Order: sequence, then C-alpha cells, then structure tokens
Amino acid sequence: MTMFNKLDHWADDHHPKLLDLIRIILGLIIFLKGLYFISHPNELETLLLSSKFPWLSFAIGHYVAFAHLVGGPLIIIGMFTRLAVLVQIPILLGAVIFVNAPMGFFTPNSDLPLSLMALALLIFYFFYGSGYWSVDHQWRKDEESQSA
Repeated sequence: MTMFNKLDHWADDHHPKLLDLIRIILGLIIFLKGLYFISHPNELETLLLSSKFPWLSFAIGHYVAFAHLVGGPLIIIGMFTRLAVLVQIPILLGAVIFVNAPMGFFTPNSDLPLSLMALALLIFYFFYGSGYWSVDHQWRKDEESQSA
C-alpha cells in the first residue's frame, strides 16, 4: 500500500465533514480568482510585469488563469484533488513571494493574507486528500467494492 493510500484510508476513518466544506470553499475561491484574472487581464499583466519575471508574464498569466479555471472546479468536486492542488501550489508560492510579500501584509487591498491561507490549505489538501464528499472517495469506494 502506498503512502497516499495509507493517508487516504486514515483520512476516511478520521474525517470531519467540515474539512470537505473548507475544500469546496477553497476551490470556489481559486475558481473565482481565475474568473477575475480573465475578466481583468490588464490587472494580471500589471501584477506580472512588476514581478521578478516580466519576460515570462504572458506565459505565466495564461498558466495562472487556466490552472485556476480548471483546478478550482476539480478541487470543489474533489476529482484528481492532489493533482489539482499540486498545480496550484507554485502559483500561490509565486503570489506570496514575488507579488504580495513586497507590498506588505497590512497594506490596503493586500491579497497576502488570502494567498498565505490558500497556500497553507493547498499544502494540507495535497497530503490529506479530497475527503469524504468527493469524486475521488466515490471512486475508491467503487474500486474496493469491486475487488471485494
């Protein structure tokens, strides 16, 4: 049994349903941020041009928007959750380190607290998994019932 299978089995046995609700809210926030980025492309471009990597701003902007628009719904329904979370982690790390941290924690309209909280939750769900109310859990349950 792999490490992730052991973690999934433990998480299924010791699972507060509130963690599923938090996962759903996290996915919704990520999806809404993706919608915001595609509806305000100039703002995303300004953010990226002011970062440490202005020459990659076009590619990074498309990656961020696509990853949020696809990864958010996958996190919401709990489908391929670890993969969806893994794709989001570098984006949030970049947001924390290169975009929000130079502006400061207490500046008006700072996204740093939200970015830090989202990053912490993404890391948590990468190890913890999707939880009980998820497509991943349903697939595992179906596989176990077929193999039994």
